[in-house]
Amino acid sequence: MKNLQKITWFFLALLLAFTACDDNDNDNDGGTDPNPVDPTAFAITANATTNLNEITGDLKTGTITLEASKKYLLKGFVKIGDGATLTIPAGTIIKGDFASKGTLIIERGGKIMAEGTAAQPIVFTSNAAKGSRGPSNWGGIVIAGKAPINQAGGEAEFEGGYKVKFGGTEPNDNSGKLKYVRIEFGGIALLPNQEINGLTMGGVGAGTEIDYVQVSYSGDDAFEWFGGTVNAKHLIAYRTLDDDFDSDFGYSGKIQYAVASRDPLNADQSGSNGFESDNDPTGTDATPKTSVMFSNVSLFGPYKTTGMSIDPNFKTGVHIRRNSAMSLLNSVVAGYPTGLLIDDAKSEANATANALQIKNTIIAAATTPLAVKSGSTWDINTWFNTAGFGNSIVTANADLMMAGDPYGLTTPNFQPAAGSPLLTGASFTGLTGFDAVTYRGAFDGTTDWTAGWANFNPQNTDY
Repeated sequence: MKNLQKITWFFLALLLAFTACDDNDNDNDGGTDPNPVDPTAFAITANATTNLNEITGDLKTGTITLEASKKYLLKGFVKIGDGATLTIPAGTIIKGDFASKGTLIIERGGKIMAEGTAAQPIVFTSNAAKGSRGPSNWGGIVIAGKAPINQAGGEAEFEGGYKVKFGGTEPNDNSGKLKYVRIEFGGIALLPNQEINGLTMGGVGAGTEIDYVQVSYSGDDAFEWFGGTVNAKHLIAYRTLDDDFDSDFGYSGKIQYAVASRDPLNADQSGSNGFESDNDPTGTDATPKTSVMFSNVSLFGPYKTTGMSIDPNFKTGVHIRRNSAMSLLNSVVAGYPTGLLIDDAKSEANATANALQIKNTIIAAATTPLAVKSGSTWDINTWFNTAGFGNSIVTANADLMMAGDPYGLTTPNFQPAAGSPLLTGASFTGLTGFDAVTYRGAFDGTTDWTAGWANFNPQNTDY
């Protein structure tokens, strides 16, 4: 019995000693690890099976520089936080994961420094095999800045469930640089009916540089600006499903040299437009008012030949509504069922007050060149054809006198030929922030700024 008692007390003492040791090791009263592994910590992990370096988590501080010699895979929401910088060298290829809805998000105060070259662009693309890629294969790129927007409190949260806010009081905020960058096959639905765009910008400031960026096969819009002041040049929207260029929430930047090309058989069920512009979702008088100015845009819709068979969800080349004061200058809008639709009384008033301007612009090959909201009595024809506005309407694409086929899906030629009305007629009187060129549309008939870095057949490219 005594031996049994001794053995019992021995094991009891051993258990108490082990417990005391364990308590001393933690010494935190709560019984949890004082240095837990952060499940959202930023990481780049090599996957020997796929030969991809998987990027996950949130970069909260410091700078991470990728390597062009490696290929990467975005998994889940990858966030670059306030004070952190992601640097991407020329020639880098980054794929997006479908299953985890891979998305790159630059938060307010964070930066992306992605500077490719014409010979070595940076490519964000699908992880699907060649020939199997399509819209909505992954998320896209989201940039949140601190520039003004017109929402209550001066800030808003992106839809999609990734809990990132945008907007502020710094019009010259700098979120970094995107130059010679392609974004392909993005636009996945993060939540039901909440798709992401190829490139989404919310409150992005004028200190940010956006130049030579192509968005291809987006499952939603190619480019969307939610407020902000950022300017951009040399944009390509290629075979987008929804809208090519979407602006709202008080966006007031300036865009010069942009081109869009559409697949005539693929449009979005919500209705696909070249431009869509709102002041806000309900058309209030919230300030700053959406007043973006686009100049030198070549917008080619689904109609290579007027009346040909197209997806019935294609709608309008330029759809301005909900109190927007967007302007389109020195441009061409071709091949849409409706060329220009000014779709509410407040936007009509903005046009009458010369806050909304359409000038030195040609509408071509549209079934209905000009339209207003059903029931409106505003005379858009008289306004559009005002002496001094320099606008015109032509009935066929042939009247534009193009050097090649701008509707050739894998080999488009957007250059005007000698004698084309696009080679003259531009005006920048009273304007600042634009190159004062003489031609209309995005191309001068000589220099193809898409050459080398753009890709009009990414479906069949080896990545």
